[in-house]
Amino acid sequence: MVQFDLFGEVEQKLEERARHREAEAAKPNPAQTPRRRKYAAPRDPYQHANKIAENVMSAWYSSYGGNRMDVPLGTVAALCFFREPLIADWLLTLEPAHFPPLLREIWGVQWSARPDLIEVARPLHAWVEENPDDYRLRAVQAVVHTAVNTGLLDITAEEDPYLRSRADILSPLLTGLRHKSDKKWRGEYHTPPCITDLMAQVLVDDDTCGPGMSVREPAIGSGGMFRSVAQRMRELNLNPHDFRWYGNDIDPLSTACAAVNAIVWDLGPNVAIWCANTFAEHDGGLAKALAERAAIIKHRNAVVEQALFEHRARRMIDALDRLLEGTAA
Repeated sequence: MVQFDLFGEVEQKLEERARHREAEAAKPNPAQTPRRRKYAAPRDPYQHANKIAENVMSAWYSSYGGNRMDVPLGTVAALCFFREPLIADWLLTLEPAHFPPLLREIWGVQWSARPDLIEVARPLHAWVEENPDDYRLRAVQAVVHTAVNTGLLDITAEEDPYLRSRADILSPLLTGLRHKSDKKWRGEYHTPPCITDLMAQVLVDDDTCGPGMSVREPAIGSGGMFRSVAQRMRELNLNPHDFRWYGNDIDPLSTACAAVNAIVWDLGPNVAIWCANTFAEHDGGLAKALAERAAIIKHRNAVVEQALFEHRARRMIDALDRLLEGTAA
């Protein structure tokens, strides 16, 4: 009897060790799992943004991503919506095929909150629905790895909007991807952040700036002037949510970047950004843009209301089914 118990204990220990070995084998090998490279971000956030742009462009072109600007620009823009720095290591484990559904989900979540701005940003995310080929997906993966490893989330994942508005991440990437002749033809030269910061310091103060006022930018680019003004407001203990922000540009990619930045920089609910030629349209297209914005928000509300109705209907049907099953039993 004693001998049987001893054999049983030995058998149990052997089984436990076997289960332990299987569990250890199932764990990912740290040597094979990519980890976020610790990047010593420069003290100058503008230099940081430029470094991210340079590295992302190098990764895109060296991975043979092609000459499309919207794909790397839209990928980086989507990453700017994350507010959890610890997600960086997880992003580095994803396979190329995982990125289209992930990016669709990111843009979809943002659409439910700010459909007006995400519609303006459509030039940055329309490509996700095109079923990119394997070459492009590998280039997208290279862009994600490079942006994360160069410290993108060190700025954009900050919970405090003042900290994540220290630099315009998208501006140097947009201008860097644009061909020199194309920039010259468009007249696209973004105002340096040191100039917009100085202008905001001069123009925005306690005596001239108050809730309810409007900030208007007829050549918004990627929104650099908005960023500087919002930062100056916060320094004066003013809330950008209490102001109206109106901006347009003739280039759809620029306005798309400005729309994303308006969310990242938390300018608030009273933001209208649109693509229009300020000199060719009456009032710069403001009235038309506000009407389109209202229609988009109304459509979002109808979609949400319909989804909630269907959810409640399914719950009611499930409850009725359970009740009928109980009665039959």
